[in-house]
Amino acid sequence: MDTVRLKINGIDVEAPKNATILEAAQSVGIRIPTLCYLKDINAIGACRMCLVEVKGARAFAAACVYPVAEGMEVFTNTPKVIAARKGTLELILSNHRMDCLSCVRSLDCELQALANEYKVDQYRFATDEKLLPDIEASAPHLVRDNSKCILCRRCTAVCSKNQHAAVIGCNDRGYKTHVASAFDMPLNDTSCVYCGQCIAVCPVGALTERDDTDKVWDAINDPDKHVVVAPAPSVRAQLGECFGMPIGTNVEGKMITALRRLGFDKVFDVDTAADITIMEEGTELLNRLKEGGKLPLITSCSSGWIKFCEHYYPDLIGNLSSCKSPQQMFGALVKTYYAEKAGLDPKDIFVVSIMPCTAKKFEVARDHMDAAGVPDVDVSLTTRELAQMIRRAGIEFKELPDEECDPIFGVASGAGHIFGATGGVMEAALRTVAEIVTGKPLEKLEFHEVRGVEAVKEAEYDLAGTKVRVAVTSGLENATKLLDKIRSGEADYHFVEVMACPGGCVNGGGQPHQPGQVRNFVDLRAERAKALYSEDEAMTLRKSHENPVVKEIYDTYLGEPGSEKAHHILHTKYVARGLYGKV
Repeated sequence: MDTVRLKINGIDVEAPKNATILEAAQSVGIRIPTLCYLKDINAIGACRMCLVEVKGARAFAAACVYPVAEGMEVFTNTPKVIAARKGTLELILSNHRMDCLSCVRSLDCELQALANEYKVDQYRFATDEKLLPDIEASAPHLVRDNSKCILCRRCTAVCSKNQHAAVIGCNDRGYKTHVASAFDMPLNDTSCVYCGQCIAVCPVGALTERDDTDKVWDAINDPDKHVVVAPAPSVRAQLGECFGMPIGTNVEGKMITALRRLGFDKVFDVDTAADITIMEEGTELLNRLKEGGKLPLITSCSSGWIKFCEHYYPDLIGNLSSCKSPQQMFGALVKTYYAEKAGLDPKDIFVVSIMPCTAKKFEVARDHMDAAGVPDVDVSLTTRELAQMIRRAGIEFKELPDEECDPIFGVASGAGHIFGATGGVMEAALRTVAEIVTGKPLEKLEFHEVRGVEAVKEAEYDLAGTKVRVAVTSGLENATKLLDKIRSGEADYHFVEVMACPGGCVNGGGQPHQPGQVRNFVDLRAERAKALYSEDEAMTLRKSHENPVVKEIYDTYLGEPGSEKAHHILHTKYVARGLYGKV
């Protein structure tokens, strides 16, 4: 690798020839502040917070886009640089509604942190015009308040470059510039897939998920409601970040204890339903392979991906697995199997899911998600919303003891746990399908070919003479490239896993916020996924079809996987949607 030598604040630095000043500084422990920059997504030098002095240059340089050069001398903290950054912050604040005391991002806001660090005068450039909320809340998952937007363009970049949808952009010019959909149409009238990646990267409180916590508090305090809660696989590996714990810390035991102390009647685990998803989806794959059904079979666990397919690839709807997602399977079984077992009326059960995903807020209201005649799931909360409830209840999360889930839906296999990482659904399915086809236990349960954060992972497996070709992708821009090859016939697979969010659910739109300084230099996807794979490796129960709870549910209630009763409760339908307009 070609390198260059330079000095940063008098420190000798050797950096790759194609590196930026920002990257070179980070390599020797020098932090340069940023607001708009996101590695590989948004390198536009727009916010001007990363300005530095370069010896011999006529003007400041934006470190996020300025390349290093042999013999260069850089200064990141001179009085001129500090004054320039402070002035930039004061100008941003002049057009930023500051309700910091009640803002959902208070103490978790990148702008607030920098303003405090640089001791800015928030009123220096203030006008007499009082900023009022500028709310757009048409979508079921998101609230946008442009009075807090700083025009960093992170949201528009991630929507376009990572997620392909590009349903938001900058409208108007100059002082009137604002982020919105084309022609300022309501977001709900666009082909937004509700993935929430824009929320995840927003450095301030301009984009937030729709807060459904009050609905849950009301249900908990309603004596006539039996309130059940269950977290998704990846939540246990990310919730700790909301309380200052290291990235990738598995807090499953503390999370369960916290949920009980919040007042939920039963604390279950969506991972049990993930195991059931494998039984249904695996059976569906085997049936299509044997009976000549439409291939490739494409997974249906990611609700953002499903909506994307309905909008952009309606011709591939027939390839989608008809299985509900684990969230919806869980809710459906709670209001049928569990209701019957516990002697409860499904109408009196209130099901809450804790998800890494904002698209799940849309999924709960989809058609065909009412196996018991009432919604399978009543409310879906994000990981961040759960953290908010824990704080509001005065629970000291780090000090909690570890507890276990309640019986019935409290047992899950390692295969169910890895659903949260890209490739996890595929690997879980392969463990079960391989043993069913070959009729003998696998010698090795790890399918490393489908693990990792690469754009597309491909593999071929020989299952008792049957060649099964698989592919895994995450992030909808990557999915588009793979699906175009499938559509054209260039690529030929039997089974394909698609996750809407890059890296899978561990990087979902509802996961804890991490500032750009972390996102740019730490692979959140890989670090968070490690916790799930570690949990799987430590378990003795690692195959969905060996889960005793799953066996009991089929033996005593559903019958065989893929049975008529299983189809009624656990499967769903999809609809082709236009690029604009509601469907």
